[in-house]
Amino acid sequence: MHRSLGREVFIIMFKATVVLVTIVVIIVAVGALYDVKSTVGDGTCNVAVLPIEGTILPYMGISDEPLIVTPSMINSFMDSVEKEDGIEAVLVEINSPGGTPVAAQRIAERLHSSTLPVVGLIGDMGASGGYMIAAATNYLIASPMSDVGSIGVTMSYVENSKQNEDSGLTYVQLTTGKFKDSGTPERAITDEEREMFQKDLDLVHNEFVNMVATYRNKTVEDIKKLADGSSMVGVRALENGLVDKLGGRAEAKEALAKILGKDVSDISFCEYQAPIISF
Repeated sequence: MHRSLGREVFIIMFKATVVLVTIVVIIVAVGALYDVKSTVGDGTCNVAVLPIEGTILPYMGISDEPLIVTPSMINSFMDSVEKEDGIEAVLVEINSPGGTPVAAQRIAERLHSSTLPVVGLIGDMGASGGYMIAAATNYLIASPMSDVGSIGVTMSYVENSKQNEDSGLTYVQLTTGKFKDSGTPERAITDEEREMFQKDLDLVHNEFVNMVATYRNKTVEDIKKLADGSSMVGVRALENGLVDKLGGRAEAKEALAKILGKDVSDISFCEYQAPIISF
């Protein structure tokens, strides 16, 4: 069927308009999803609750772990609550087995340098990097049954060289430096490589010990005695000075009231609301 030029132009313009409107609608809809509430409080609460749950990693996508916390997530939260009127303190609820040392260090430093009082509350676990973060709070509470501490560093792995040999597999080493493939599980580690790795682990371990000693106002020697990589229940953690008090949210309210010079009844938690879309 023959169509006039005017009609063809009209149809093209109409289709373009429909596409444009559709794009705008999608952008608005997606924007609504991403428009997470920028404020934590509702005008009636005054203590922001920040959960630190799961593995501590430098960024998302690095692991298949179901629960991950990153420095950028904590920085974003703290930046927001520190600017928000009505928020007077932060309660950090910790349930973490640790993670990478630098990511944990960045989070610990961010909490320790906050302009708001920060109280830590260890739930089931505040171990390794999780404890590093917990120690950085102004006042630390743990359940009597919490798993606390594990001040140490590991990079242990399973070596497959014997299994490869039994399977008739040969590891072919092709590198531009003798240490380039150090730590590969496909061959046995050399004495020189083991010594190199141990030196690095010792340096990271000492930094961890120094950080905890500083945050907890203890001597380095005091923390070194506890820094054998083992963890302990909350009761023992209190005895060893790794936490300030045993308890839960009730005790956290009491500590916050004392820090803020208020009555316990004046402390109200602003519960954390996870974004609709997580990054």
